[in-house]
Amino acid sequence: MEHIEKLREKLPDVARDIKLNLLNVLGQGHLNTDQIWGVALSCAHAARSAEVARALEAQARVAGVSDGVFEDAKAAAILMAMNNVYYRFRHIIGKDDYSQRPARLRMQRINQVATNTADFELFCLAVSAIGNCQACMQSHEATVLTHGITIDQVHDAARIAAVINATATTLDLAQDA
Repeated sequence: MEHIEKLREKLPDVARDIKLNLLNVLGQGHLNTDQIWGVALSCAHAARSAEVARALEAQARVAGVSDGVFEDAKAAAILMAMNNVYYRFRHIIGKDDYSQRPARLRMQRINQVATNTADFELFCLAVSAIGNCQACMQSHEATVLTHGITIDQVHDAARIAAVINATATTLDLAQDA
């Protein structure tokens, strides 16, 4: 994991826990290789960290991840950037006046995945955790469970999202210092 090691070396001592967690969550757990790297990449894009995304992409290529995973990771981050804002707004406001109106936001890419529906929805779920959208998390979690993803796999994806987000935040803060 040469590219991940280089990324870890950039993390300051104050982020020692994140350094350790980064290796742990990217190790083989309940997710397959495409799922690990797809979740990680989509979360790096969602955290708006080009540096983390580049390191993860390089490591994913070494791992043999297919081009479809890279495409779906970007698409998940992009669509959830829109959906997480909109559906979080509706949820937080909590008025039927908003929730009864159609979103009228184009989301065709969700039905045109490059990999498979279960993995794409898992990427969307992880990104929605970063976006803190309860409605999106609940919707995508229900979908992945009906497509054969297990609770252990969902849990692993959430752990990856948390650590990738923390890595991006740490590197951003280190640049400001």
